[in-house]
Amino acid sequence: QVQLVESGGGLVQAGGSLRLSCAASGRTFSGYTMGWFRQAPGKEREFVAAISWGGDSTYLPDSVKGRFTISRDNAKNTVYLQMSSLKPEDTAVYYCAAGSSLTYYRGRNSASRYDYWGQGTQVTVSS
Repeated sequence: QVQLVESGGGLVQAGGSLRLSCAASGRTFSGYTMGWFRQAPGKEREFVAAISWGGDSTYLPDSVKGRFTISRDNAKNTVYLQMSSLKPEDTAVYYCAAGSSLTYYRGRNSASRYDYWGQGTQVTVSS
């Protein structure tokens, strides 16, 4: 079992930056693929970023590539999502998720591939 707790959300103006953190506890953090997803009101959950268990590979969709960065510190059991040049359409509840080490290579952008989820943190970008 892995427990995930997100933090760092808040209200920011368009063009601003935020860094989300996700602290993990429980089983060995370093063995998990970590991902970030987001969900806006009335919309489906959307993939934002994934990072391999060792942190050597990352994957982000075109919608956030160049603006968002995912990283992890296995010594601190924490994964980060650095968000810059934020847009109003980035407004959503952001969730971190943990999947097996194979998740990164098989379905890293699919929510169904992740086994554990945090409670989410709200990010609101004002225009």
